[in-house]
Amino acid sequence: MHPEIARFWELNRMYIGLRDKLFDHINDADLAFSPGGHNPTLGELCRELGETQQAYAQSFHNFKIDFSWRSEDDRYLRNSAALQEWYAQLDAELEAALRTVTDDDMRSKKMDRDGYEVELHISLDIFREALLIFYGKVSVYMKAMGKQPQGMWKDWIG
Repeated sequence: MHPEIARFWELNRMYIGLRDKLFDHINDADLAFSPGGHNPTLGELCRELGETQQAYAQSFHNFKIDFSWRSEDDRYLRNSAALQEWYAQLDAELEAALRTVTDDDMRSKKMDRDGYEVELHISLDIFREALLIFYGKVSVYMKAMGKQPQGMWKDWIG
């Protein structure tokens, strides 16, 4: 793995670890929770995060990010074990894609983000920001459900 990509990936792995800690605080029934109105369920938020990560994994193969792909697997809406398995698969896919980035790619390619371009390692930084946005949303959902996360989740998100 290119050293610059590796540095950003190691930081992202810590943030992904926080995503995995979510499952210490929620269960399958919680995935059906919505705070009401036009808000998605927690399961829908979780599936959306997986779709986002899929877009990032694919982007490191063709250097263009495309957020149009949608999962049709409804298990992710109601089954936390299925979500955890999918997330682990997505983590492996993203890491494998990152391992293919060469020195030449880092010098000569940019990530096409539908109208603007960023350095390849910055795309990983933007992915980390997507994780933080997800965590903020989930934190609101957990508070609405009366859940009080502890440990790493409480320290990082509140």
